[in-house]
Amino acid sequence: MSWKKIAVVAVLFDFTCLTAYAVYEVGYVGFFEAMFSNIVGITVGVDLFIALGLALVWMTRDAREHGISATPYVLLTLALGSVGPLAYLLRRPEEAGARSATAAHLARAS
Repeated sequence: MSWKKIAVVAVLFDFTCLTAYAVYEVGYVGFFEAMFSNIVGITVGVDLFIALGLALVWMTRDAREHGISATPYVLLTLALGSVGPLAYLLRRPEEAGARSATAAHLARAS
């Protein structure tokens, strides 16, 4: 397993635990009530929706290119936020060809 996948596993585990604790403390509806209780929470919530929307578009297109169903990761994203894209990054195949093409391009540029 690459160091990138190990880092994603660590972030996914920690964020899932944090999300579970938050939902345990205030409930699923209470989570959104707290988030939208003031302008700072609204700003963070809107920013989160924009970022997750962009992640959903990328994830859906990328999954289609790799012949993977994005449905479970889209549902995870809609239910638990960043858990979906993080889980997708674990499922997504590593692109050895893309890394070598990038390296070749960098070598030509220097």
